[in-house]
Amino acid sequence: MTREEMDRLVNEHFVYEATDDVDGIVNSLSDDAHHHVVGSPWGELSDGARIRQFYEQLFADLKGTGVEPVKRWYGEDFVVDETLWSGHVSDGRFFGLEGRSGDVTFRLLHLFEFRDGTITRENVWSDIAAISQQTS
Repeated sequence: MTREEMDRLVNEHFVYEATDDVDGIVNSLSDDAHHHVVGSPWGELSDGARIRQFYEQLFADLKGTGVEPVKRWYGEDFVVDETLWSGHVSDGRFFGLEGRSGDVTFRLLHLFEFRDGTITRENVWSDIAAISQQTS
């Protein structure tokens, strides 16, 4: 895939996330996609129904207000995307910070893999220490 094709798929996926569009997110992934937010109690997901449930819970706990792109790295069939994410954590359950809330800004790193013009893997690392320091 070209960088432009990978950028289009990733950017569309990010628009779905920014607008809490769970259908768009699930449809942006291949049927056999693997989704893993490292450190999340959900673990690695490979079932569309579970990925849907994950995002429904995520959007109940977390509301975004902005994303600042930092850098993208490209390989033949993958993209690593680094951003600064800003928003509000309403309960902290998603991050294992039960009962904590607050406005946060933290680094977010995504690894996307592609096959046949679709996203087949999304791995996400969040700066949990920064989130913990900014919530109470």
